[in-house]
Amino acid sequence: MNHDELLELLDTLIECWENEVVEFKRGKREFSLSDIGKYFSAISNEANLRGQSFGWLVFGIDDKTRQVIGTDYKAKSSERIQAVSQQISQDTQPTITFRNIFELQHPKGGVVMFQIPAAPKGSPISYNGHYYARAGESLVALGLDKLNEINQQEKWIDWSAQIVSEATINDLDPDALNKAKQGFARKMGQRLENETVLELDDLDFLNKARLTENGKITRSTLLLLGKPESARFLSPHPAAMVWSLEAEERAYEHFYPPFLLTSTQLYQKIRNFQIRILPDDELIPVEIDKYNQRVVLEALHNCIAHQTILKTLELSCLKK
Repeated sequence: MNHDELLELLDTLIECWENEVVEFKRGKREFSLSDIGKYFSAISNEANLRGQSFGWLVFGIDDKTRQVIGTDYKAKSSERIQAVSQQISQDTQPTITFRNIFELQHPKGGVVMFQIPAAPKGSPISYNGHYYARAGESLVALGLDKLNEINQQEKWIDWSAQIVSEATINDLDPDALNKAKQGFARKMGQRLENETVLELDDLDFLNKARLTENGKITRSTLLLLGKPESARFLSPHPAAMVWSLEAEERAYEHFYPPFLLTSTQLYQKIRNFQIRILPDDELIPVEIDKYNQRVVLEALHNCIAHQTILKTLELSCLKK
């Protein structure tokens, strides 16, 4: 931020005055690192609970008159910035430190602004083993209700639903799109005519099938319908299924998007010979496939749907 932007931000913070995610202090030279750490924990946790990206600890403001009075706490010394940031990082759990430390030369005196990131989802921030929070203007222990609220938050975003801004309709496989339209038409048969679905242009179809987000291609769109080369948009996360044969003869093959088509291709690699069974009360044996196609494909599709891609694990089909 430049000087004018910092001035505007400071005016806004003062106007809103003290709340759970902003703390103003005179910031005398003797303001201890321990106190900074406690406020760091409290403001970080409160920012999480209030859906804010970060909070602020501001030195150089009289917390009674709301006036800028300046501070003799100098942050611009690179050694001091490094020491404070490093110590906060060492004493917090999980490890975290200031996003930025700004020093503003205000007409009424120097102001130091510590930008504190919100606690990650599902991970409250402790300082020296203690969790802190705010109760109005007071610094207090983080209550069990707030602690549980943070701990119960979902830590992971939906990876597959994220937009891939660089991808376009041209990165999708035409055959996979047609297959998806046919399947969607069968599913919606009672509400939409087949011809209506099949005549939709590709983007309208993807929107109706909820395979896009605000008209944008998502990772799930690429996994199901993308051309094989579209896997580059998903790097470093793997976008491949691996068929492996572990027997006297060894073999393997990778299958890339579009998974809507290549899952069937993988199934066709499975040696599915006929077996004989003798049903109850029957004299003549019946020959059936050893592996039921519907069951195998359902299991494979469940693996695709629930694959932990963020852990960079490939989906493997092993035949022994």
